[in-house]
Amino acid sequence: MKNLLVLIALLLLVLPNMAQDDMDPCVLDAPMEATELNFMGWAFPITEFFAAELEKCNEVDNLTVNVQLLDSASAEEQANLALAGGGDSPWAVLHTTPARMVVLSGFDALVPLNDLVEQYRDEYNLDDIPQPVWDAATIDGNIYGVPFMSNTMHLFYRSDIFEAHGLAVPTTYDEVIDACAVLAENEDSIDLPFTMNLHAGWAWEIEFMHFIRSYGGKFLNDETNMPTFNSDAGVAALTKMKEVVDGCMGAEGLTYSIDDSEIGMETGTLAFVHIWASRAANMDDPEKSDYVGIIGFAGSPAPNPDSGILGGSAWIDAYSIAKRSGVDHDLAFRAIMETFDYDGQVGGAAHGAVVRTSVAEAGHGGRNLPAMAVSLGQGVGGSSLNPAAALVSTALGNWLPLVGSGDVTPEEALNNAAEEYIAEATAQGYIDG
Repeated sequence: MKNLLVLIALLLLVLPNMAQDDMDPCVLDAPMEATELNFMGWAFPITEFFAAELEKCNEVDNLTVNVQLLDSASAEEQANLALAGGGDSPWAVLHTTPARMVVLSGFDALVPLNDLVEQYRDEYNLDDIPQPVWDAATIDGNIYGVPFMSNTMHLFYRSDIFEAHGLAVPTTYDEVIDACAVLAENEDSIDLPFTMNLHAGWAWEIEFMHFIRSYGGKFLNDETNMPTFNSDAGVAALTKMKEVVDGCMGAEGLTYSIDDSEIGMETGTLAFVHIWASRAANMDDPEKSDYVGIIGFAGSPAPNPDSGILGGSAWIDAYSIAKRSGVDHDLAFRAIMETFDYDGQVGGAAHGAVVRTSVAEAGHGGRNLPAMAVSLGQGVGGSSLNPAAALVSTALGNWLPLVGSGDVTPEEALNNAAEEYIAEATAQGYIDG
């Protein structure tokens, strides 16, 4: 049976890519002069696939495509360092998310794509991408990215371990903590029962967004931009996060990046995790996973059992065009569209949740899609596109990790983050002085 599962997984992974190699060349008019199109993003299964699709444009005369894939934190750091000062961009195309678009558009580093979207709407069937998906890439009426996938977080779990210990898949974080207690005492094959991504400040901020919204709170007052994350809801949310850390992860678990948690599931050192849905394809890749067909998927647990709002958010990933790269914006846009056309999205669907309606209607996609649908449909929604939210992220990222280490209480961390945010938001004009 295990060999059959491995064979099925291989076919699911290999056949779409074989079809792409035969059916989906990059068809662009060659630029008049030799041109380098540099791309920078971060690596997980679907982005690696689309990076290879973009590299097919090396077949075009006078065009060289250079792809750089880093981990997400390094990609964010490099982009901020290079673009914050308003200088030239070393990359023509950047992998972004809505939160990244807020930051980079604040640097005046991205091209508004509205005119290009209209110009090529019919040629590339851009109405095949639903309007709410475009809206997620739109700030103050400007489209700053071409969406290529949707994403959320949900549970990955070892079905064999859960069955062996008679554990139901948790639907709340209280149940996560209870399952951790059973596994920590009775399962010797694992290093840790459970992890969620808290290895960096920005990761704490994302999970805190899940928890506070489940408790009925939010980060900012929409009218005044004053902080509301240091409310009773915020304290309750951060207190629950600390309970998960203490009950499931400890100091070691706080060092686990997204990659570490993924590898822990693939190698059997973790029993269950809460990470990005985009990592699910690797669970059934026999070159990476020792547990093909054994790892199950479920919606995110609810931080607050009384609300029933699950701790998963709605995200898109996109390709954005840098304003000052020296590369013709029209050429960069058409290269993106050659990557994300129908055939490219069919191939990408083997690795993640793509955005073209026609691809989903044709039945393409991974076996974690039901879990994704639960997190997306019952979760907390998308991140705020208020430009002031970037300052909130920084302040929370500076203080929340200190709760995990026990250096401050949840209330102290949130009050200190609020004080830091107010000072910076006032200096930048988001709050009236």
